[in-house]
Amino acid sequence: MSPETTPEQQTTTGADAIDEAIAKGIDFDGSPIPAEKLDLYNQVMALEAGRQRSGVSNTMRSRIVRIGAKHIPQDELNQKLIGAGFAPLKDKEIAFFYGGK
Repeated sequence: MSPETTPEQQTTTGADAIDEAIAKGIDFDGSPIPAEKLDLYNQVMALEAGRQRSGVSNTMRSRIVRIGAKHIPQDELNQKLIGAGFAPLKDKEIAFFYGGK
């Protein structure tokens, strides 16, 4: 995307689409994101940026579970985790991500 992207040209797919929209302060429909929402988001992200990390593998697994649960059935995701050498889904993750389905 060029720096002069219009809302019609703004992509809404991919891992960076949300971050790009937030940085511009413009929602996907072209409307401005309210300053109060941006301020709170930036405050929380600043806190997160200062948090000590527990390790790359732990973060990778968390992201896989959080995002994978939106796209992959529970049994399949669990097998993929195990196959890749990660811990299987925990009961609390199953309840949270799959409990309402």
